[in-house]
Amino acid sequence: MDLVSLISEAVLGLTKDGVITQELGIIWRQLRDFILIPTLNVAVFLCLTMSVMLFIERLYMGVVILIVKLSGRKPEKRYKWEEMKDDVELGNSNYPMVLVQIPMYNEKEVYQLSIGAACALSWPSDRIIIQVLDDSTDPVIKDLVEIECQMWASKGINIKYEIRSNRNGYKAGALKEGLKHSYVDMCDFVTIFDADFQPDPDFLYKSIPYFVHNPEVGLVQARWKFVNANECLMTRVQEMSLNYHFRVEQEVGSSTYAFFGFNGTAGVWRIAAIREAGGWKDRTTVEDMDLAVRASLKGWKFVYVGAIKVKSELPSTFKAFRYQQHRWSCGPANLFRKMVMEIIRNQRVDLWQKIHVIYSFFLVRKIIAHIVTFSFYCVVIPTCVFFPEVVVPIWGVFYVPTIITVLNAIETPRSIHLVIFWVLFENVMSLHRSKGTLIGILEAGGRVNEWVVTEKLGDTLLKPKDNNKPDIKSSKKSRFSAFRERLHLLELGMGTYILVCACYDAMFGKYWYFVYLFGQTVAFYVMGFGYVGTLIPPS
Repeated sequence: MDLVSLISEAVLGLTKDGVITQELGIIWRQLRDFILIPTLNVAVFLCLTMSVMLFIERLYMGVVILIVKLSGRKPEKRYKWEEMKDDVELGNSNYPMVLVQIPMYNEKEVYQLSIGAACALSWPSDRIIIQVLDDSTDPVIKDLVEIECQMWASKGINIKYEIRSNRNGYKAGALKEGLKHSYVDMCDFVTIFDADFQPDPDFLYKSIPYFVHNPEVGLVQARWKFVNANECLMTRVQEMSLNYHFRVEQEVGSSTYAFFGFNGTAGVWRIAAIREAGGWKDRTTVEDMDLAVRASLKGWKFVYVGAIKVKSELPSTFKAFRYQQHRWSCGPANLFRKMVMEIIRNQRVDLWQKIHVIYSFFLVRKIIAHIVTFSFYCVVIPTCVFFPEVVVPIWGVFYVPTIITVLNAIETPRSIHLVIFWVLFENVMSLHRSKGTLIGILEAGGRVNEWVVTEKLGDTLLKPKDNNKPDIKSSKKSRFSAFRERLHLLELGMGTYILVCACYDAMFGKYWYFVYLFGQTVAFYVMGFGYVGTLIPPS
């Protein structure tokens, strides 16, 4: 029994002779045969094509990273690296001057951790400047950050507390303003740490030598180490995705083309490279990637050093993660729109690097990966259950995504048993990533330049509750408001559609899609009702 029969039976009996039923049946068959099925066949073809492109890209990176690991092509072997030592004659002037920038915005939970870690960097005290760029709008938090800076200054640390009258340009604007201060002219390098990042004391001793002995190097990027990866299932699956990004994508880019996207933090820039590239710009929400692409087009080389790890915090609330993923998907797509012709016309990099940046870095990883995940696994495959004439080959439904999943998960072996949850979670998030990608590439809607700072919790959940505070949870209004905030209608709507598809396939289908569809339905509903990530109680 197909959808035509179901519709016919539903309207049967409306008239004695069934004329209306016949007319509706004819209209439906024409719509089905001449519009819906051809459209769905085209959608399947496009999704399979994009899947193959993504598969080849992942396979290529897998082969490259295997060669890199087997050959031992570590950064210190590809580039000259010598440990920096004291010079009796030159004294501390043997060490280059380093600026450490810490941009922050209402970071009440983590400001002490980041400032303390930066001030603990083991570098000659007269050769380092800590610059706290505070864009906080909460006067209480602003005072706390300033007091923290004054406390470290009283201990002999060269720390500058800088504020500005507006938040124009958000983070990019703060970093740009920070470089305008006169004391920055003494500095050769600038390292950036977001408010939740905590470098080890020897961070500069491990990273700066790459610049000292290699004048063509403009950026050294360290790896993120997640202090709250075990906090909940959502942080575990995030760890899987980001481990692949750092251990494979960044490593491959560094090893082959000496280019990759700057991660916005836990990296060191040669200030000359920033200035030659045109400085920080706020035209997209990925100012870090924007600067990296422009610097690479000027001929600067980037080095990724996975052995240098910087502690950081993953977003553990679903709200914070959604905002972050919108920015991370919308920004690159919008940047691609703005820079593709500039990349093509550039005369300083060779053809293969242009192809790598346009096709591999932007098109496949930042656009196709998001769109195909949502359109194929959340729309096209579920819809195909109503149209048995549309056949999706088994290699496209199972083999290709399975290999891609294994290649991703193998970089986090401790979480290999969570791979099913990772797949379902990533499919749900692809709804927001594909939406963000389309907004960015089309510059549609008011969210193209939306910047929401990712909420950090620090050790909030470990702090004892103040019993003197009123118990807001006892208020029915607060409970209702909390429930409303947790509801996500897009996820619930998609979950309902996939549930209908799953039920239909279980009753009338022949390809067993419902096994996957029921699991995906549960994932959409769990996230739609907000039961994912860390739930912060009202306080």
